[in-house]
Amino acid sequence: MTATVPTRADGRTVRRSSPGAARGPRRTGRIRRIGLPYLLLLPALLLELLVHLVPMVIGIVMSFKELTQFYIRDWGAAPWSGLDNYRMSVDFDAPVGKALLHSFFVTVGFTLLSVGLCWLLGTAAAVCMQDTFRGRSLLRALFLVPYALPVYAAVITWVFMFQHDNGLVNHVLHDQLHLTDKPSFWLIGDNSFWALLTVSVWKGWPFAFLIVMAGLQNIPRELYEAAALDGAGMRQQIRRITLPSLRPVNQVLILVLFLWTFNDFNTPYVLFGKAAPEAADLISVHIYQASFVTWNFGTGSAMSVLLLLFLLVVTGGYLLLTWRGRRASDV
Repeated sequence: MTATVPTRADGRTVRRSSPGAARGPRRTGRIRRIGLPYLLLLPALLLELLVHLVPMVIGIVMSFKELTQFYIRDWGAAPWSGLDNYRMSVDFDAPVGKALLHSFFVTVGFTLLSVGLCWLLGTAAAVCMQDTFRGRSLLRALFLVPYALPVYAAVITWVFMFQHDNGLVNHVLHDQLHLTDKPSFWLIGDNSFWALLTVSVWKGWPFAFLIVMAGLQNIPRELYEAAALDGAGMRQQIRRITLPSLRPVNQVLILVLFLWTFNDFNTPYVLFGKAAPEAADLISVHIYQASFVTWNFGTGSAMSVLLLLFLLVVTGGYLLLTWRGRRASDV
């Protein structure tokens, strides 16, 4: 049998495109649409690789080397030490391990207090700023000033305020309010921990305020109105409506605050310098001292890897607990 080819009235042949030929351009266009977002993300991914992942891998390699000041010029030529740097770091009977353990406990206590106070102050301020009143916009802007200021400028200002002889803190507490018998040393001794905690909370609570305030915008006002009609007071509304509705926001907020505070290096370094007091010896500054003051980069890198593993374990456990809590609440 011969296939008939359709023709037009003028005698020219009509060309019909095959289904596969029509499907080809559509498939190519779909691939381009799907691949375009990844292509746009490629520069950011490459920059992330160069800025974070490559130094991380180099740091892990350095932790297995006996890298001291004698091999700074050519760190690849440093001899391998195996797990000796890790053994030295976790030997809590030796001076290096004992100092690291003390720094770890100081950091844990500082982080828990700072995160708790930042969340408490941020949540309280966000709840108070929900009601409309005159000057609310100005107060919101003022609350965000500590978060908007550069870290170095803000902490240096606190350094002057904590001065022993002419600082504002001693002037208010001792000269005006007479709460202390004599001016206190805030940047040395045991008071350094509370000075560092004050600066950290002052700098971090506006971020919690901003996040919680954004989360409160998603709670319908009808819930509060219905609760008020049922006779629920302010405390019951916060307990039954506000906090449960903010649970997803608080889960992310607490995790971010924990990671930021635990790894904070700028605040203690600018506040105390290279040698932080023993009461405020955060682990970030301790690793810096082990690496750039004693020139033992191998041990410092091992401490950094141990810190990374600890944060990964804590983060993974926290995410697992929050995921189980969400599943239990959904059921």
